Amino acid sequence: MRIRRILAAVIATVALAGLGLTGAATATAITTATTQSAPSVVTPSECKQGGGTPAINDAGNYCRGGMYDGEQVD
Repeated sequence: MRIRRILAAVIATVALAGLGLTGAATATAITTATTQSAPSVVTPSECKQGGGTPAINDAGNYCRGGMYDGEQVD
């Protein structure tokens, strides 16, 4: 009888630990999804401060390189 209680406690602990890991993975996936948003518009000075080069004469006026790479320059 005592062994059954211990075994049940161990199984419950393992099950709850598995749910905790699943919750952590879900939270990570949600965080990753929210940080990857649509490209924003940056100023030429913001592009330069982020380590990029504003390509204003190119089609689309994008920032090349740095923190704002690929974002539109306005």
